[in-house]
This record gives sequence, C-alpha cells and structure tokens, in this order.
Amino acid sequence: MRAQDRARRAGTRPRSNHTLETALSILRDLARFLTEHRGKDDWALVDVDDIEVFLATSPKARKRRLVVLRQFFRFARSQRIVLIDPTRTPIVKERNGFRGRTLTLGQQRELFRRWTTDDHVHPHEALLGMLAPLHGASSTEVRTLQITDVDAAAQTVRLGKRPHPVPLDPASWTVLERCLDHRAKWPTTNPHVMVTKGTKAGRSPASTAYVSHVLDDCGYPPRMIRSTRLVDLVNTMDPKLVAAAFGMDPQATLIYLAERVDREVELASRATANPLAHPGDQR
Repeated sequence: MRAQDRARRAGTRPRSNHTLETALSILRDLARFLTEHRGKDDWALVDVDDIEVFLATSPKARKRRLVVLRQFFRFARSQRIVLIDPTRTPIVKERNGFRGRTLTLGQQRELFRRWTTDDHVHPHEALLGMLAPLHGASSTEVRTLQITDVDAAAQTVRLGKRPHPVPLDPASWTVLERCLDHRAKWPTTNPHVMVTKGTKAGRSPASTAYVSHVLDDCGYPPRMIRSTRLVDLVNTMDPKLVAAAFGMDPQATLIYLAERVDREVELASRATANPLAHPGDQR
C-alpha cells in the first residue's frame, strides 16, 4: 500500500486494489494451508516442500501464486522474519503443454449430424463447425475466407497462410454451398464468404466477437473443436508436416503431442485427488 501511494505521488501507474486483494488472498490461503495441513504456525518453519505442495493444489494458478509468494518471502527475509527464502527453488515457468479440452468421439458424431442434417442451424455455424474439426480451420481463417479463395471446379478453398488449397470433402462442400447461398440473399459487394448485417455494406470480414459466438448454440467453443483435430493429427503424423500444411510455426504444433497432453492431465488429476488441497480450489 505504501508502494501504491508512492506511485500515485510519482505519477506512475500504481497497483490496483484488486491486485493487492489477490495477493493477500494468496497469502491467506498459504497461511491456512500451513496451519491446517502442515502443522506450522510460524513463517520461519516454511520450507520448499511446503511451497511445492501448496502450489500443486491449484496447478493453473501456480505462476501467479509463486510470483506473489516470492515477493512476500523476499520482504520477510529482509525483515528477518525468515532466514531462508523457500521460494527460490520452485520455478515459475511451466511446460508449454496443451491444457485445453477436446471432443469425445460421440460428441463429434453428434455435431457432424447437427451441421449436415439440421436445416435450422445457421449457415455460419455449420461452416465454422465443419471446417474446424475436419480441416483444423481457425476462426480467423474462416472469417477471412473470401469468394476468390473458393475453387468450385476443384472443390477446394484457400485458408489463411496455408501453402496449398484445402480439398473439401462432400459434406464440407455442401455446407460451404449453403453458406454461399445464404450470402447471395444479401445485397452486398463484400468479398468474404461470411457476411453479417454489420459487414454487408462494407468490405471488412466478420468481427472476431461475432465469430467467437457463432458456435454458442452447439455448446462448444471453436478452439475446443479445432484442438480436437490438431491433437489427432499431431499424434498420428509428423508435427512438422502438420505445421507446414497448416501454415503454423513448428513449435506451435508440439504442444499437442500426447506425452505433453497426458502430463497435464496427470497433474490435474493429482491436484484434484490431493487430500491436502484446499476445498475451495477443487472444482
């Protein structure tokens, strides 16, 4: 709080009250953890193992928690409250593994039927929905897809920065044609396949906000659906080939490798099953 006051006087950006409250809540949780589960009521008794077990109770908050704890124990050491800083050994950086969710086979089949047989589904939802799980298309690739990117004779489309046209299967092509028919009903000169009320009078693509909510009715976010396809491809093919085909950075596909996915699942399972975890952290 003194640093907050100094920042205000100096004209620099002070820490918000929310930031201070978050830091205090982390210290509160650590104090409760130490007294209730480790039998320690003095900061001087805290060791590295205590910190590691505490961080393991909430893996997703590990980085933020460790930053706050390091700030506190540096202060505690300068005030001679502790002799040794127990937060020096734990590392902040985590493995860059995939942490997202993927669709089960049953969910994929249900969505496929929805987008290919239900005439009440909006064409934009069906287009993004089909291109994401079958061709790994991102929301940006779909919303920036233009009429000139569609080759009706070869039934291919050009997506984003991909080096080659993407051949579409019959189901995906049918969905694309339905989307083009929907676009044809609008009096527009917008060159994009996905045209909305807000873009029909101009030439810009659909907004990111619009595309992010296109799949709301199906109950699954675009990233989750696309990740399902990438996880499958990366683990059945060479990740570098997948990166080259999708126009991605080679390092971007490595996070979807099975051993990294399994590692994250293992850590999450341990945290959930950890009897020392704080009840409020188990969701």
